[in-house]
Amino acid sequence: MNIEELRDYCLGKPGVSEGFPFGEETLVFKVGDKIFLLTSLGENRFNVKCDPEHAVELREQHDDVKPGFHMNKKHWNTVHTDGALTNKQLCDMIDHSYNLVLGSLPKKQQAEIAALD
Repeated sequence: MNIEELRDYCLGKPGVSEGFPFGEETLVFKVGDKIFLLTSLGENRFNVKCDPEHAVELREQHDDVKPGFHMNKKHWNTVHTDGALTNKQLCDMIDHSYNLVLGSLPKKQQAEIAALD
């Protein structure tokens, strides 16, 4: 998955915005006002939020999934996109992060985002 595919996939989800709050090299995707994915433009990897137990499972199953680089390692994974993981596996991890963050938003905001779909 290249950066264009990653960007298109993330922006295809309801309520998603993109920006560069940490500088021009780190692209950030948010649902509502909360981050669900960060990626460095010069790297073939991204960070996604993950349920803590699932995060450990993914790290044990895949060499390309590591504890979140510069993130809370309990809740974030760094996923390398130029290795053995398929696009479906990468999309599943993105979906998990998006849904986890969406579910943490206030119910009213969740309903507003759901209406966008």
